[in-house]
Amino acid sequence: MNHSYRWVIVAAGGLLGCVAIGAMFSLPVFLRTISQDTGWSITGISTAMTIGFLAMAAGSAMWGTLSDRFGPRVVVLTGSAVLAVSLALASQARSLVEFQLLFGLLVGVATAAVFAPMIACVTGWFETQRALAVSLVSAGMGMAPMTMAPLAAWLVTIHDWRTAMLIIAGITAALMIPAALLVRRPPALSEGPAEMASDEPQPGMTVRQAVRSPQFIVLMLANFFCCATHSGPIFHTVSYAVTCGVPMIAAVSIYSVEGLAGMGGRIAFGVLGDKFGAKRVLVFGLLAQAFGVLAYVFVSTLGPFYAVAALVGFIYAGTMPLYAVIIRENFPLRMMGTIIGGTAMAGSLGMSTGPLLGGLIYDQFNSYALMYFGSWGMGLVAMMILTAFRPFPRRQVEMAMA
Repeated sequence: MNHSYRWVIVAAGGLLGCVAIGAMFSLPVFLRTISQDTGWSITGISTAMTIGFLAMAAGSAMWGTLSDRFGPRVVVLTGSAVLAVSLALASQARSLVEFQLLFGLLVGVATAAVFAPMIACVTGWFETQRALAVSLVSAGMGMAPMTMAPLAAWLVTIHDWRTAMLIIAGITAALMIPAALLVRRPPALSEGPAEMASDEPQPGMTVRQAVRSPQFIVLMLANFFCCATHSGPIFHTVSYAVTCGVPMIAAVSIYSVEGLAGMGGRIAFGVLGDKFGAKRVLVFGLLAQAFGVLAYVFVSTLGPFYAVAALVGFIYAGTMPLYAVIIRENFPLRMMGTIIGGTAMAGSLGMSTGPLLGGLIYDQFNSYALMYFGSWGMGLVAMMILTAFRPFPRRQVEMAMA
């Protein structure tokens, strides 16, 4: 295995994820400016983000399967081009429905072309330090709030939102297309059948058997509830802080603290996963995440908000890459895109629940407390589901076929 080039794959994956996620999450930065310029409602524009999450869910499964068949480079290159074109078209949208379809549907589908294929690709390049490598790619994606979001905020102060979004489209193309050309299939897949490797998990397993296995179903359910746990707190905590009397500018900085802490969490959990085992560390992380989001109920001033945001960001960002490590330890390399895409689909569906449910709870009760208690409960469910995960017995499929 080419030990030097594998780190190029990690760097390319981190850059691709940062730009793709950053481009999609530029919408909250443009939100009020778009509304003031067009007269479209905040709710209507925000709906594009919900559509984007749902499109990411569908796209994750599709792109993951295509990357298994055609290789990650073709998929990521296609997604990069579609993302840049979609942003450019969305910047010229003349109606709200047109904007929702272009920014929500197309941008969401294109963004999904990066995560599952690149994470699957990286797991195939690493036999050692796998959790750290996946976490570093994820850390690149986590850089988006600290790079692309401030860039978008600066652009919209010197240009109208349409020009700013068009510039983001150009930057997306200029950075992502060259990075996508660096992507290579894992050597085990390009040099010969992965199933010939003596240590390859479940070499005789078919995709049909894999997606019907209890192991896959458990990982999907755990990822859904894990993402549902933190999606509401991520989306609504700035609003919650404002209701507690924290000034808006300071409240927005809570999100930055959460993102910065997440960078450290990804690295720390990656190292711990390599040392103690991905499942064990993930179970602990899910338990800690549940109580971390619950802690928001008990804070009302900026200092404690920062402390809880740092804790929650550190934990939830750290847990996410470990699902891919568990998948690589249990499923054949040749179907990594499909399996990781399936769990990413479940995670995106989980992410889509928080903004809606949190808004409904606040509108009904004029308080976010029930949302955080609900997130705590979903976090405990995610932890309990994951404890039910059992690795495949070695050579289970061959014995069944014998």
